[in-house]
Amino acid sequence: MNYLGHAFLSFYNGDILTGNMIADHVKGKLALEQYPTGIRRGIELHRQIDGNTDLHPATARAKLLFKEHYGLYSGPIVDTLYDHFLANDPKFFADENSLLKFTQTVYEQLDVNAAWLPEKFAAYFPSMKQYNWLYNYRTVKGIERALNGLGRRAMYMAPVDKAYEIFIASYYQLNQCYYEFIDDVISFVKTETASHNS
Repeated sequence: MNYLGHAFLSFYNGDILTGNMIADHVKGKLALEQYPTGIRRGIELHRQIDGNTDLHPATARAKLLFKEHYGLYSGPIVDTLYDHFLANDPKFFADENSLLKFTQTVYEQLDVNAAWLPEKFAAYFPSMKQYNWLYNYRTVKGIERALNGLGRRAMYMAPVDKAYEIFIASYYQLNQCYYEFIDDVISFVKTETASHNS
């Protein structure tokens, strides 16, 4: 899962959400110690979600579509595409307005915890809000922009044009992978959260 997925899997808990969103910028166990308990839990949950996503059979099938051209970057590509299918999943976002309201709540919760945002995340967070990256995952044009952003951040990744072509050509196959995956990851997160709180 990418930003929208991690936000969604935080289930409106602001501290968990903050940790979930910033986790890629927090490396190792020692770095966790500077954060409050809730945010720390969000960072840990992000790592657990990533591990669960990578190991899921549906994700493995989706990554195969990109493996030849992108190797290890197939994972981040599929994570990005899952956000598109989540944004368009009527089970969770009945219409555009419900997705829009959700994204605004995410930004508000991150603003509350602005003091805890790592420097790199804080640098692009204003752009994320202004151009509403989370909402724009719902369009194919938004996914094209997200893939281009991934390409800019990943130093050794091949040009993303082919990834976008594969996304369009294999759209329904990838959507099926998402549908096989999403309920499992929700169940995983709820189980992890319950066991952590007990």
